[in-house]
Amino acid sequence: GVCAIIPGPVTFRELINHYGGAQSALDALPDLLRRSSRGRRVRICPSDVAEAELEAARRIRATPLFTIEPGYPVGLAHLAVPPPMIYVQGRLDLLARPIVAIVGSRNGSAAGLKLTRMFARALGEAGYVVVSGLARGIDGAAHEASIDTGTVAVLAGGIDFLYPPEHVALQERIGREGCLVTEQAPGFQPRGQDFPRRNRIISGMSLAVLVVEAAIRSGSLITARMANEQGRVVLAVPGHPLDPRAEGTNGLLKQGATLITSPADLLETLAPLTASAPPEGWSDAGSTVHVAADAPEVDPPSTAELSTPEEATSRVLASLGPAPVAIDEITRATGLPMRAVRAALLELALEGRIEQHGAQLVSLR
Repeated sequence: GVCAIIPGPVTFRELINHYGGAQSALDALPDLLRRSSRGRRVRICPSDVAEAELEAARRIRATPLFTIEPGYPVGLAHLAVPPPMIYVQGRLDLLARPIVAIVGSRNGSAAGLKLTRMFARALGEAGYVVVSGLARGIDGAAHEASIDTGTVAVLAGGIDFLYPPEHVALQERIGREGCLVTEQAPGFQPRGQDFPRRNRIISGMSLAVLVVEAAIRSGSLITARMANEQGRVVLAVPGHPLDPRAEGTNGLLKQGATLITSPADLLETLAPLTASAPPEGWSDAGSTVHVAADAPEVDPPSTAELSTPEEATSRVLASLGPAPVAIDEITRATGLPMRAVRAALLELALEGRIEQHGAQLVSLR
């Protein structure tokens, strides 16, 4: 059979950075795949398929935004591994304003829904845009209360995939008056694993994430964990210890999340985050894709430079185990120059033999 190779965000960035641009990476990909496929037949996405996807996006008024293009959310662009491209529909100007996420239980309590509306309205009146995931319960209440002042809904599927059914009218309205965001192609129907991918975009574009209600195992806690990993501020509303919807938020507070009980608390906590630009926690280090290199990467002299690409890949593979290890450590362990290590990791990533943890850590899959 034919194996379709789809690079993830980390491999995509490494390909661009290694070869200096998208076209150079595409030109080099066939030879790279021949060396790494080990007998499998591989297929690169044909240009007409990509053009068809872009045409489908135009038909539904969805705008593609690449990482380095104007209008791409600044918070996402400053992640270690940003989504290479997103589709947006609606008011792109909202993505340039300070954004705060509100997430919570799909089965929100009456008190939780009331608090959500209070927080969302207060954020809107203070000039913030509210982002959430368009799920039932807390997410929906956050969007409804902030749509007049600015709301962004991040979708797990394509922009034209309407879900959940009870939010069809709300999704269509946000597509006109707010902004819909997704990294998926038009028509894509989400699977279970696509919702955590959506959650990392919600937290990534936000200054802070407020969790109103969350059970101990919920997507909202995944969003909070991702926010913490991305250097964002995690906020939580306390709840009654006997309410299962408070178990997750109370747990976040025990772990150091900032306690929020009123809109005044929320705005006071956010004020220092918007006092300077770029916001705290948004660092340029290792984040954006470099589309061109002013000078070639120079490695220190090494006798290992005489190794063939196959020998380098074998040496890198032998140095890896199930525990994540820094790329610098692989360089030391193998004696290979950094350029050769990165090229070998590209081949192994395309082959699906390694797992990448953020920008600089890898392990055997």
